[in-house]
Order: sequence, then structure tokens, then C-alpha cells
Amino acid sequence: MIFVYLLTIILLSVYAVLIAYYFRGWHRLPQHSVSENSSFVPRTPVTVIIPARNEERSIGACIRSILLQDYPQNLLEVVVIDDYSTDNTAGVVRSFAQENIRLLSLKEHIHENTVRAYKKVAIETGISLAAGSLIVTTDADCTASPGWLKNIVRCHEAGAVLIAGPVCMNRGNGILSNFQSLDFLCLQGITAASVHNGFHNMCNGANLAYSKTAFRAVGGFKGIDHIASGDDMLLMHKIANHFPGMVAYLKQRDAIVFTEPVKGIYAFLQQRIRWASKAQVYEDKKVFRVLLLVYILNLLLLITMGAALLSLTYLYSAIALLALKTVIEWPFVYSVARFYSRTDLMKYFPFFQPVHILYTVVAGTFGQFGTYEWKGRKTR
Repeated sequence: MIFVYLLTIILLSVYAVLIAYYFRGWHRLPQHSVSENSSFVPRTPVTVIIPARNEERSIGACIRSILLQDYPQNLLEVVVIDDYSTDNTAGVVRSFAQENIRLLSLKEHIHENTVRAYKKVAIETGISLAAGSLIVTTDADCTASPGWLKNIVRCHEAGAVLIAGPVCMNRGNGILSNFQSLDFLCLQGITAASVHNGFHNMCNGANLAYSKTAFRAVGGFKGIDHIASGDDMLLMHKIANHFPGMVAYLKQRDAIVFTEPVKGIYAFLQQRIRWASKAQVYEDKKVFRVLLLVYILNLLLLITMGAALLSLTYLYSAIALLALKTVIEWPFVYSVARFYSRTDLMKYFPFFQPVHILYTVVAGTFGQFGTYEWKGRKTR
């Protein structure tokens, strides 16, 4: 166990440097809102693409939040791609009479069970028929702040060909909801800091924008279309490599997109396994190295937690290591939580550490060697 403790301390030291780097990047990221520049008049035609599969309960609220955007309606188009839904998703979309809302059916473009990456095909289909020059993607269970599109477009018109935006989970009840929200805040902070620092590129498809020209210049999803997940980060890596210095993160409160936490532990693990499944195919090897560091560190911490069952000495050592990890992460996570007005979650932070360590190891392992189920489909 001495070797395990020594290696854990060494990796915690490296991890502390990494978190400090993220913390610095997060604080240096500028924050300016369109509301501070009321003279800004957008000129860019925008197409918001929403892939949807069995989302009759949420797609209506998503569309309404887009129609309430502070953005010229003559420059806005919403395209919903129905991905073989078996509920009334299509009917809800059709209930909106606006001319700038379009419904596409994926079954008219591909046969089910002929591809693995349905979401990529859905997005690509939407882009091929999009009228806008700027593509904005979000998920069917999301709602957007009123200044969302205007802030994205200002960033785009300033020179960015791809913009990653902030995403926050809606407040929910229960331990699982709070755990997801806090974990998601950490990921959002790392995403923002890494993009700003130019260290590695991360994003979330619930709030992502890129020019149609950039998408076509990199061949769209060609080369990554065999991977079920990765319609956001894998595409971002392609665009960042082709357009260096033209990728941005939009740190604006009025550009936040809100999403729902998943229901149940099984669904949560399946989601995180899906996210972890694309780790080995990242062209940006910095991302892979960071994920590997985090995985090995959490695996070692899990071993020390297991050893704590054997003696009081091991128990005290495990508690000390968990406390050290908490101290390392606290300033960064608190700062991100403050931006999202979710500092209320910080009271759970120390107590969630063992759970976070366990789920990180489980999701990381099954993401590389197992299968996962998402939207009723099972894949590798």
C-alpha cells in the first residue's frame, strides 16, 4: 500500500497543477454581454438544429424558448429532426404554426439500423437543408436564455467559426439531481478554461454553434461517423485543427442553455458511459492524457477507500487523501458554481467525493470496454 499512497500523492500533485491551470483560465475568460452594447445589430442568418427522439414532453418548451429569443425572426430558422420517435414528438412540433419552424423525419433519409451515429446523421441532414449560414445545435430537452442567440452571433461576427456555450442543469430534487448538477458544473468550468487556454478543446452539443462553411470545410462528420457519440467534441477537434485560433467559449450568463438531469442511477451511468466511450478516438491527445490522469488518480483513490475497510490506519489515510482532493478542487468549483448561481450545491461537495470517484472509474471502464444504452438503442 505504501507504493499506492506514494503514487496517489504524486498524481494529486500533478492534478493540483492542472486544476490551478483551469482556475486561472476560467478567471481570465472575458465576460461581456450583448446587453452592455445595445447598438449591436446581428446580420447573420441562423439555423437552430434540434435532433429529437421521443421528446414529446420537452420539445414544446424548447421551441418556445427559441421563439422568445431577442433575435430578428427573419434571420432565424428552427429545424427539428425527428429520429424515429414512437411518441407524439412530431405532432408537438407541427402544432407550431410559424413558417420558420421546420420538421424533418429521419426515416425519409435513412433506414433504421443502417447506421450507428443517428444523431450525427440527423444533424448532417438538417445542415444540408438549412437556410442559415450559422448552425446552432441544442437538445430537445433544453431551454435557452433570451439573449442566447444574440450573444452567440456577436461572438461569431467577431471572427469565431465555432462557439462553445455554457450549459446548466435545472434545479431538481434529490441526491442524484444535486450530484449531477455539481458534476456538470465541474465539466463546464473545465470546458471553458481549456478552450480559453488553448490547452485542449471541449464542448457540449446542447449549446454549440459553427459556421456552415467551417462544417463543410472539414468534411462534416466524415471520419468520425462510425462513432455513435461525439457529434460535438470530435467535430470541434476537426474544426479547431482546420481553423486555428478561431474557436471560442462564450462565458455569458444570458447565453446559458438549461438542460434536465437524467432520471435514475441507471440512466445517469449510461449517459456518462456514452460520454466516456469516445475517449480513445480523440485526435487531441491532450484530452486523452487528462482523462487518463483523472481515471488513474480516481482508481488509486478507490483502492485506498477499499483498503480503509481493513484498518483504522488505512481509513485515516483515505480520509486525508479525500480531504486533499476536496481542498484542491474547491476554489475552482466554487467559482464556476457562482457564475451559474448554484453555490447552494457546494455544501454537498465534500460528501459527494467518494461517489464521484466510484462513478468516474465505473464510467471510464465501461466506456472503453463495454456497451451502453441511449434513447432505446444499445451500442458500443
